[in-house]
Amino acid sequence: MDKTGIIIVSLCVATLILWIFEQQREAQRQAQFLATNQTATAQSPLPAETSVAPAPAVPQIFDTNIPENLVVISNATARYTFTSRGGGLKRIDLLDYPETISPRWKTISTNAAVASLNTGAPLPVLAILGDTNLMGDGNFTVTQVGDTVRAEKLLPDGLRIEKAFRLSSNYLVDTSVQLRNTSGKPLALPEQEVIIGTATPMGPDDTTFGFYGGAMWYNGTKSTPINLSYFNPSTTTLFIFPRVPKSEFLAGTNDVVWGTAYNQFFALLAMPKVPAQKFVADPVTLPQFTNVEEMAGAPLPRGIQAAFIYPAQTLTANSSLDRQITLYAGPKEYRTLANLAVQFQNHADDAMNFGTGYLSFWGVGTFFAKLLLLWMNWLHDAMKIGYGWTIVVITVTLRLVFWPFTAMSVRSAKKMQALAPEIKALKEKYKDDQQKFAQKQMELWKKHRVNPMSGCFPALIQMPVFFGFLTMIRSAIELRGAHFLWVADLTKPDTLFMIPGLNFPFNLLPLLMVGVMVWQAHLTPPSPGMDPSQQKMMRWMPAIFLVFLYNYSSGMALYMTVSTLLGVVQTKVTRNLKDPTTAPALTPRPKSKK
Repeated sequence: MDKTGIIIVSLCVATLILWIFEQQREAQRQAQFLATNQTATAQSPLPAETSVAPAPAVPQIFDTNIPENLVVISNATARYTFTSRGGGLKRIDLLDYPETISPRWKTISTNAAVASLNTGAPLPVLAILGDTNLMGDGNFTVTQVGDTVRAEKLLPDGLRIEKAFRLSSNYLVDTSVQLRNTSGKPLALPEQEVIIGTATPMGPDDTTFGFYGGAMWYNGTKSTPINLSYFNPSTTTLFIFPRVPKSEFLAGTNDVVWGTAYNQFFALLAMPKVPAQKFVADPVTLPQFTNVEEMAGAPLPRGIQAAFIYPAQTLTANSSLDRQITLYAGPKEYRTLANLAVQFQNHADDAMNFGTGYLSFWGVGTFFAKLLLLWMNWLHDAMKIGYGWTIVVITVTLRLVFWPFTAMSVRSAKKMQALAPEIKALKEKYKDDQQKFAQKQMELWKKHRVNPMSGCFPALIQMPVFFGFLTMIRSAIELRGAHFLWVADLTKPDTLFMIPGLNFPFNLLPLLMVGVMVWQAHLTPPSPGMDPSQQKMMRWMPAIFLVFLYNYSSGMALYMTVSTLLGVVQTKVTRNLKDPTTAPALTPRPKSKK
């Protein structure tokens, strides 16, 4: 390895180590922040004035001296647990999805638990917050009649709150909230906050490898996601500039078509029949994970609670206010959400959160993410093969489609390599006049029909596909728990073991990916005229991918490894083919005689 290569690889490794230590420091800062805030809250009934956003306190809206009454009702796909505390849906267990996919390098005892939504959340779905005239002691009477659960409460001022939950198909629950004035005089109804649910991590791995959950709302035109970084007290912009954290996200002007709280693979999506006034999201602290050894000083997991806000108004005597909300509580499966989007005409499939801005290549990646996901599912269903092999088939197909462009690039590179001596002579001749050199170089390329940009063209046309894979693999529940060779879960890193003494995962696929990319870089001839230091930099640039994809989904590393390996084969085949245009191209065309 040359000197420049050693420097580049060393920088990549140093960056990776720095990132690991920064993640540990971030966890320590979060733990210290939460511990300090919780201690201060316990010692003083009044909130202390701080320069950062306070940690969210767990709301106590119900009298805990009254026993909690639970009603459990199930269908073929889910189990719903309702609670009298708040009169809402406390937890949804998804019977077809395991809670945790155990890596091969460790054993997790889950007692055959299934994935759940709103787990450990401080408030149930459809709990109503407001002043004491609206909540009272917070406890409801909960009863079940067939496939419908009702929660009822009568307040001293004559306001009666009635909620109904009726199970439907495709993870849907039809709900209604009725506020009835049973008194003979007008009632001033305060502002109400109706809880959609809380985005909670599925387990420790969701916090170790990054919590992809958050909240989102849709206003009829665009959807806006919110994640935990919006609230973090130590968040920085571009890792340099400190950013003031927010204690709450509030948006909407009577245009909230739907709101959702979601984690990486599951979502609580609430779709009111009439748009809500506002959408609000707050960070919440959650209880420690069950069946997991608690580490001293480790921060408690955090989630995001989402809710609708309805305005204050007056209920006339013996009148009522009815709100109907359709609730989806299930997997972020694109075909299911796309069908909901068509049924309700509301772009519910945006809840997939394929990404915005640079994460989806400014919308282009989102288009390809949907296309690739549909293609992957079709191959899986039609060919009856595993999802790992569908990624391989898609990669091979894409390489065949892009073959003419890559072959054109390799042939152009061969021509440019053949012209290298003439380029070198021009550079020496015009070493004191770079403008003249560039002019003569372009004339030489034009004379021999060489396009210097042809080498970049295959990479440019494949870039949207790359971003499509990047966003699709992160969100595709179909890949959750999908096996491929030694990989236990294509949505997680392919960790084989933890390196002793470092407590650092050994992920094989990213290492194979970078090795193949370096091999391909050595096979690609450098562009004539490029500075030697730039040539060396480009040769070792693939090592940077190790930093960005080492702890990313192994499905992405699989795609990159197979694609690059096919690129190596294609380069070798194209270089060994005789190019009939090379010889005449390097000979100037004779001028036509007049």
